[in-house]
Amino acid sequence: MGEIDLSGVGMTSQRTRNRLINRLLDQGITDQRILDVINSTPRHLFVDEALSHRAYEDMALPIGFNQTISQPYMVARMTELLLATGPLSRVLEVGTGSGYQATILAQLVKKVYTVERIEKLLEQAVRRFKLLRLWNISHRHADGGMGWPEKGPFDGIMVTAAPMSIPEELIRQLAPGGRMVVPLGSGGVQDLVMVTREKSGPGVTTEVMDKVRFVPLLSGKV
Repeated sequence: MGEIDLSGVGMTSQRTRNRLINRLLDQGITDQRILDVINSTPRHLFVDEALSHRAYEDMALPIGFNQTISQPYMVARMTELLLATGPLSRVLEVGTGSGYQATILAQLVKKVYTVERIEKLLEQAVRRFKLLRLWNISHRHADGGMGWPEKGPFDGIMVTAAPMSIPEELIRQLAPGGRMVVPLGSGGVQDLVMVTREKSGPGVTTEVMDKVRFVPLLSGKV
């Protein structure tokens, strides 16, 4: 990826961004902090230049390697669920992808740790983090299902691809009282599940929040 132009086509229409924010409001996103961050974040930097004119539509877009950048509503919804109990200090993201979700989180929490199994995607995301001067994001090329145990425990974990079941390794990396948002299942539709670690003991509670569509969580590095 070459030099990123902050004044590109996606920056030219605040009206387009406002339309996106109004759509998120209509769909039930109420946290004004999240809406403000999405409104001010240049999403066109996270997609191929040929798709930049669609960057502020509420839709997922391909980013190569059979991966997508999530639709803004899903980014907002998962972020809102994760932050529903208040500010978080340490958040793990499993599946960096384009880097867009980590960029949103980094503006709302103290520290983001993000892992990605596809090295070329991670390299592109890191360039974007540096361009946007997001110095509170740490990154790692690793199998996401294993998390980042050396940096845990985490107040929050966000998984941006769908495993068949909740990875036990990620549960172990949740701090007492911590929350994990994870899509579960295979096929076209999965359950978006909120996992909450008990404040005392290793137990967790789970609650299905939505029906969603995510790419599968795969193991191994490439």
